[in-house]
Amino acid sequence: MATQKRTPDAFVILFALILVCAVATWFVPGGAYVTAEDGTVSFERVESVPQTWQVFSAFYEGFKLQAGIIVFILIVGGAFWILNSTGAVSFGIRRFVERIRGSERWVLVGITLLFSLAGAVFGMSEETIPFVGIVVPLVVSMGFDAITGLLIVYVAANIGFSSAFLNPFTVGIAQEMAGLPLFSGMGYRILCWALLTAALIVFILVYSARIKKPAPTSDDATANADTDDGVPKGRKIAVLVILLLTMVALIVGVTVWKWYITEIAALFFAMGIACGVAAGFGASRISREFVAGAKDIFSAALVVGLASGMVVILQNGHIMDSILHGLESGLGDGGKVGALSVMYGSQTLINLLIPSATAKAAITIPIMAPFSDLIGLSRQACVLAFQFGDGFTNMLTPTSGVLVAALAMAKVPYAKWVKFIWKYVLVLILAGFILLLPTVLLPLEGF
Repeated sequence: MATQKRTPDAFVILFALILVCAVATWFVPGGAYVTAEDGTVSFERVESVPQTWQVFSAFYEGFKLQAGIIVFILIVGGAFWILNSTGAVSFGIRRFVERIRGSERWVLVGITLLFSLAGAVFGMSEETIPFVGIVVPLVVSMGFDAITGLLIVYVAANIGFSSAFLNPFTVGIAQEMAGLPLFSGMGYRILCWALLTAALIVFILVYSARIKKPAPTSDDATANADTDDGVPKGRKIAVLVILLLTMVALIVGVTVWKWYITEIAALFFAMGIACGVAAGFGASRISREFVAGAKDIFSAALVVGLASGMVVILQNGHIMDSILHGLESGLGDGGKVGALSVMYGSQTLINLLIPSATAKAAITIPIMAPFSDLIGLSRQACVLAFQFGDGFTNMLTPTSGVLVAALAMAKVPYAKWVKFIWKYVLVLILAGFILLLPTVLLPLEGF
């Protein structure tokens, strides 16, 4: 009998990558970007620091580096475990599925548009994590799978984030650093967003039609759901009202009050306690349920810390900036189209190491924007290349805490996700290059 090949565990893959990064510190020359008093950024050679035993401390250092997102993951996991233990979500999903039976595809389209728009307008990213916990059970009850839930929430928000026209974390920061009017060139960005979102909707509809199973009937759903929880119907409705108010508070808080993960974590922590109280749980049971949820999602926190260890090794070895400089060094060859393609490719590769849009903008835009002037390339094109390069590979890179947390909430293994999504990401990268070409070849307004 032939033995079945097993995909290496995510922790094994990440530790192997940390070892590769450590070996690189012995051979790649050290370097650093230095910012002068006038704001100009230059690259200087420095001594590299070969990493040895640090491969074992990188896990700890990675945890320190990503402490915020790790605590956020644990709090959200605990809060949603309390919510699910009330049985209210299962109860609400069954009622919803009964009412939309036959219109499931329109529900997928509507949710996809909503989250893509949220990514494009206010840069929804970390905020998708709790929504994954809500939407995945919904689509599974509709006869789809967990990957469908990730597509209509996480991937949709990522598409909006990548092709944003009002996102302050990508367009706003990059345009400010490039010396451009804030949110200028919006017309072409809206077109890019519309095209990429429409393509995603087609992809989702084709995939969901292929894997859809008959949704369970009301009797089947009642039989299969965890309804023996001792929570009366009235209390479940109260829990659902709390959940709805939490979602409204999240949207208002992010858009109006500029909340980030600290405030969002506090909101969901409060939601978990309020749901437990509304369900009639005592303080001890609320505590036990929260701890159980944190335990269930703890592996995701470990992955985030280990993945960040790669960045720690590269930074402590003083070769991170050398790698970035090497990627940027070929920008001058091949004319405008060639320079734009190398610029876009560099941003895409850099994103595998630094998922943070703000950090990448601070490092790359001050260098690429003036260079664009030298070769006659629009600074708007430079910013758009940064946007696309910053966004698409977020759906693959293990250094993205948001991806790891979303997969954990959906209970989809990282290896399974990569096997599913890598071809789509390659298509997106190619589509991004095609959408960049008009910024060079056509006289676009604002570009």
